[in-house]
Order: sequence, then structure tokens, then C-alpha cells
Amino acid sequence: MDYKIIADSCCDLPLDFIKENDIEIINLIINLEGKDYIDDMGETFDRDAFFEALKNGAMATSSQINIGKFIEVFKKYVEKGQPAVFLGLSSALSGSYNNAVTAVEMLKEEYDEVNITVVDSKAACLGEGLLIYEAVNRKNAGQSLEEVVNWLEEYKMKLHSWVTVDDIRHLERSGRISSVSATLGSVLNVKPIIVMNEKGGLVPSAKVRGRKKSLHYLVNKTVEGIVDPEDQTIFIGHVGVQEEAEWIKKEIESKINVKDIQVYPYGPTIASHTGFGSIALFSFGEVRK
Repeated sequence: MDYKIIADSCCDLPLDFIKENDIEIINLIINLEGKDYIDDMGETFDRDAFFEALKNGAMATSSQINIGKFIEVFKKYVEKGQPAVFLGLSSALSGSYNNAVTAVEMLKEEYDEVNITVVDSKAACLGEGLLIYEAVNRKNAGQSLEEVVNWLEEYKMKLHSWVTVDDIRHLERSGRISSVSATLGSVLNVKPIIVMNEKGGLVPSAKVRGRKKSLHYLVNKTVEGIVDPEDQTIFIGHVGVQEEAEWIKKEIESKINVKDIQVYPYGPTIASHTGFGSIALFSFGEVRK
């Protein structure tokens, strides 16, 4: 029987891809300056306006998906006997994964057969999106649900994420660094480099002086760590800085032979944490440590 791939809206994949491959999306809620918005992958949510608000100093937050919403979505597939896999935002960044697991356990109390697999992506943004992208390709190539789930469990720990933040003051306003660190970093033009650790948490990895150096750093680390690039699709994500993302794409193409490189904007969930100007690269390498 055909199976369903389900994701949350933090995967940040383009809406056309979502629709073409019939992926079920569970939407997160974004609060911007006291008003709630549904992150519907850009269908009605104005990402450009959101990015501009971040650029002008606005603060945003996101809400985890509650158990009731997961039950509502999963029940549709349980009742028609269709297997499904849900891949969501890293459990180290959100309680949504644990809520999804709880929802499945609650459905098992009500139904004899519940074939819903929940996978912790240990990733975020287009890193999560790249895992889903590859899962969809494997499904379309005829792989079974078990094969796709096994691939996800193996390769999610081989997914490398290199992120830089342009506005260090945004990290201060959101409470992620102290005002002293932000002031010092701003004066010195420091650009933090952030990675996804083995637990799926976003952690600081390095500090680089200057924007251009930080972009070169992302390129070099991606090129150093990638395995079999000719067989890979790399994702580049950005918050309102398309031209810089395209420059990074050309830099990578000049250094290694890559199967494909795709450039997309972040969605609002991770953009609300990183602020305007953030850029991230996602690729597969050795198991991350």
C-alpha cells in the first residue's frame, strides 16, 4: 500500500514541491509583535514582509504543535489504514516531536492498527527539508516505507548544517546572548557560526570577523565535509539575502562537482530565531560529532 509522508512547516521546502509530491504539512503558528500567523509555506504568509519586519527590529516567536493537532492529522491515515511517516523539527529545539510520539501512543489505545512512524530529524529549517526532499525522491523511486525510514535514521546524523547570523543584536534581543557580548560583537563586526550538534541542537562553533569572511567560512566547511558531492543535492537557505546565497552557490560550484544546488528562503520559524541576513548550508558528510 502507498504510504504518506508528513512534515511540519519548519521544513521550509517550496510550496510547489510540497503540492507536487502530496506531502501533508502540519503548520506551526508564528507570533509577530503580538499577532498570530499560520506558517503555511508561503501560500498566504508573506515571507518578504516578515523578513523586512525582522530587518527593522521586530521580534517573533513560534509555538510547538500540540498533541491534539497531531491526533487530528494522524487519525485520518489510521482510519483509512494508510501507513505514514512524520518527520519533524529536532526534539532539541521543540517539544513537537514528543507531542507527535504521545499522539501515536494515544491513538494506539483507541485503534488496533496504528502504522504511523515518527522520526526525530535532529535538524531544522532546510536541513529538515533536505531530509524530506531525499525521502520523497526515494519514495518516488519505489522504496518502501521501511527503506525510507531506515535511510532517514541513518542519514539524519550525516546531515551537516553551517549557519551564520548577520545581526548579532537580534540574538541579544531574543535573549540568546548577553548585551555585553552583543555590544562587543557588534563593535568588532563578529559574525557567529552556528552548527547542529549530535543532539540536534543549534550551538556556536566559531566567530568570524566580517560578513564576507563568514560566507567564505560556510563554503569552505561545506566543501571540506561533504562526501560524494557528485551524488548530492545541497540546500542553501537565507533570510532576505538572495544575492549572497547565489554567490555562495557559485563559489561551491567553482570548488567541487555537485549534482545540484538549490536556494530557498527560510520559513518564519527559524528566521525568527536567526534574524534578517542569516544564511545556512546543508549537505551530507560523515556522521556529525
